[in-house]
Amino acid sequence: MASATLAAPRQGAATSRKRNSGWIWALPPVAALAVVFLYPLYLVVQQSLTPDTGGTSLKPYADVFASSAFREALGTTVWLAVGSTAGCLVLGFALALIVAFVPFPGAKAVARFIDVFLSFPSFLITLALLFVYGQVGMANGLWTDVTGAATGPFQFLATPWGVLLAEITYFTPFVMRPLLAAFSQVETAQLEVAASLGARPARIVRQVILPEALPALAAGGSLVLVLCLNEFGIVLFTGAKGVTTLPTLVYSKAILESDYPGACVVAVVNVLVSVGLYGLYRVVSRRVGS
Repeated sequence: MASATLAAPRQGAATSRKRNSGWIWALPPVAALAVVFLYPLYLVVQQSLTPDTGGTSLKPYADVFASSAFREALGTTVWLAVGSTAGCLVLGFALALIVAFVPFPGAKAVARFIDVFLSFPSFLITLALLFVYGQVGMANGLWTDVTGAATGPFQFLATPWGVLLAEITYFTPFVMRPLLAAFSQVETAQLEVAASLGARPARIVRQVILPEALPALAAGGSLVLVLCLNEFGIVLFTGAKGVTTLPTLVYSKAILESDYPGACVVAVVNVLVSVGLYGLYRVVSRRVGS
């Protein structure tokens, strides 16, 4: 009885020491996060509340929200990000199905190339599209050589649709990578049993493969959504006229107009939109998965 009584305080002291040591180990990463991320974010928010006239005021927010350029950039950013994410999910799912379940020579090489593709900078893919579909690209050059026309018909890269195509082209492998990992866990016996019972390929995909792929689709789609909301290089290198997103508006206000409070306001809104849409996407994906 006495030994049990003595053991209880010892266990409590050991638990307390573990908790204290846990806090000690947590302090360095928390401090690094505060210095590297939270403090610069605090400075951006502080600058967004500091107009050029001095003091602290919401006037920079009122000025930015009242401008038509900001409203157009906000709408363009959201629809490009949502459209690109939807396109990447559809295209990535279809391509991942082919690579994972359709036997063809070089399937493993394609899967490895996807891993390498993820390391490519976004502007490199945009430049490749410009070489093919740009005003002086190969497609327009071939058209003018054959028809003798002064210009070619492929002018869509300088429009929002060109930005959409470039983002889908670049970000689709970000959806394919987790899908291929998920498909590698699917038991081929399930597919064989379903096929032996007379299920068509479309039904097998819908009832067997798709439920297994939903978590991977949610992970890849959420990543693509956040990346598209904050993409700068693709929009800049396509040279699309009239296509202004929130990141390019930050650049324009800070570098071209020297309006640092306005640039910080747009940056804060961009962060809030990214976090909000990401949270909404995760909620929707969890409900779909359940």
